[in-house]
Amino acid sequence: MNADNVNPTAYIDHTLLDSTASPEQIDQLCAEADRYGFASVCVYPCYVKQAVAFLHNKKPKVCTVIGFPTGANTSATKLYEAQEAVDNGAEELDVMINLAWLKAGEADRVHQEIAQICEATGSGVKAILEMDLLAIAEQKLAAEICLDAGAAWLKTHTGWHGGVKVEQVEMLAQIVKGRAGIKASGGIRTLEQAQALIAAGATRLGLSRGVEIMRELDDR
Repeated sequence: MNADNVNPTAYIDHTLLDSTASPEQIDQLCAEADRYGFASVCVYPCYVKQAVAFLHNKKPKVCTVIGFPTGANTSATKLYEAQEAVDNGAEELDVMINLAWLKAGEADRVHQEIAQICEATGSGVKAILEMDLLAIAEQKLAAEICLDAGAAWLKTHTGWHGGVKVEQVEMLAQIVKGRAGIKASGGIRTLEQAQALIAAGATRLGLSRGVEIMRELDDR
């Protein structure tokens, strides 16, 4: 794929995960996503109902985060949070895995938690790997666990600990082999970055600078 020819519009999860975000800012986020035809908006769970109401009968989906940003909530808490989000209208869930369990060799617990959420919600679960906190072997293990558990996407980062790199997406693409999507997230600020990540295999881009990237595309 020629990265320079890629239009990232339909790949973008237009994101606002600022803890002080106002209802007015959520409406603006949704309006921008609708205007540009982005894939989704990604908001905190408390704003799911508002975003769903705003985007009713419009193209962008509503995505929210579960166990964010650490993944260290109990499994019961994450499961409830996921079910409530779906009940409120969320169609996609970005679920942070429990990194401590992974590093402690408790792969079965990581698998069970993600599998329960996937089974209970029936929604598009994006399992967040937070790759910069994992060794290469751990990254590969986490990816395989989440794929086997039923995740619809693997997401590279929360954006709180490092940013996505092209080689990380390339590695995930080799593991996934079309079995799931790949969401590149963290530190995506330019059109060039977005295009390079898509060319590497990303099927979604989580970023807060979608409007700026669209303006950069228009200026070309």
